[in-house]
Amino acid sequence: TTLGKIIGGGLPVGAYGGREDIMSMVAPAGPMYQAGTLSGNPLAMTAGIKTLELLKEPGTYEQLDKITKRLADGLLELGKETGNPICGGHISAMFGIFFNKGPVHHYDDAKKSNLNKFSKFHRGMLERGIYLAPSQFEAGFTSLAHTEEDIDKTLAAAKEVMSGL
Repeated sequence: TTLGKIIGGGLPVGAYGGREDIMSMVAPAGPMYQAGTLSGNPLAMTAGIKTLELLKEPGTYEQLDKITKRLADGLLELGKETGNPICGGHISAMFGIFFNKGPVHHYDDAKKSNLNKFSKFHRGMLERGIYLAPSQFEAGFTSLAHTEEDIDKTLAAAKEVMSGL
């Protein structure tokens, strides 16, 4: 099993594990030495522990889903209102949109998206202080730090930008 920055609350870290017969080969128990510049990084480990503590709190996943659904659905609605064919969706705190009438089920569908429109949309959002993933082929994420006001601001900026595309 290999894990990346998910265990470090988004900070750079990695971990691996496996069957006892394999892991017993790794130093100090075994002859294979393993090291890394980020191994056991206290900042990343603390961030990971704190993230897990937050995620255990009741209602956390429901809150993430609620705020992300509002954002994703709002973007799709704005696409309709402004005459920009877009599709997309969300799952938990992950969302994405494509400037494509859709649906997008796989990479070949995604490649049919209007990259020029997305580029203009992305630039317009940056100019309004909204930082999104720089490609339609990357997912966006919300977090527990995002508020309803953040979603309002994002959707207002998106409406303004989409109206000018």
